[in-house]
Amino acid sequence: MSYTNPDPEPERTTGLEPGGGVPPGETPPAESSLPEAGPREVHNPPKGWGKAPLTVILVLVVLVAAFFLAYAISLMV
Repeated sequence: MSYTNPDPEPERTTGLEPGGGVPPGETPPAESSLPEAGPREVHNPPKGWGKAPLTVILVLVVLVAAFFLAYAISLMV
């Protein structure tokens, strides 16, 4: 199996200037900005937390806090 160097030889590569640079017309144009990446979604706007999941989380936090408070009080008695 023979090894070939994947790097191009600057003397024989088209589009390279003598110092190894690339002239302005040889590079592809820059990509466009992100807002133009796809269609605008209007059917699913973000509305934040729902009332039911937020209520469940708050109830669980209060129950856990009450448990640890009762446990701390029982240890002191």
